[in-house]
Amino acid sequence: MKKGNRVIDFGCGCAEPLILWAEEFGITGIGIDISEDFCDRAGKKLVMRGLSDQIEIVCSHAADYVFEEEAFDAATCIGATFIFGGYQKTIQTIKRAVHQNGRLGIGETHWLSNQVHPEYAQKQTTTHTESELTQFTRDEGFELEYIIRASNDDWDKYISDGWYGLIRWLEENPTHTDYEQVFEHFRTDQDDYLQFQHQYMGWAMYCLAPMKSRSTGSHL
Repeated sequence: MKKGNRVIDFGCGCAEPLILWAEEFGITGIGIDISEDFCDRAGKKLVMRGLSDQIEIVCSHAADYVFEEEAFDAATCIGATFIFGGYQKTIQTIKRAVHQNGRLGIGETHWLSNQVHPEYAQKQTTTHTESELTQFTRDEGFELEYIIRASNDDWDKYISDGWYGLIRWLEENPTHTDYEQVFEHFRTDQDDYLQFQHQYMGWAMYCLAPMKSRSTGSHL
């Protein structure tokens, strides 16, 4: 990324990546997210950081957002491919936003091996091995250019932050009508992580570059 590049981020959350890229590289861009709370928080941060003229936040379901095709230098979807129905369908959608040399950035889970416990595999039907993700990438006319992989410590911190927030909520809302439902979710999430997810699943951000065959001019 460099000054003047345009980036569109689908499922931008509180816009942390866009803010980072705007401050570090001088990009402009659009972030789309369905959560009004996230959009409000993103807007306030942009004002505080003096970036409101560089980054626009659109509160909408990202799959419904009508974007200008071939108008961006990069399109990203970090940890939100469920918006479009999975990794390959995400590529199929967001690649239309970038010009012929544009990059895609996708954050996605992956199986660490082909030997996944059947009970957990049935819960995660859209998760694939990295070999499968690589093939999907090539099928859509791109090549895997760069990987930033989450470590075990990254996973532990990410998951533990969720547990911390759930326990705080349970402590502060002992009489809430949703207490038992939240408590059950907390226990299930914790058991899934400790029994299965930590052992079988990884997470990484993938940078995808468009690649064409030199001899035929067609996508590989």
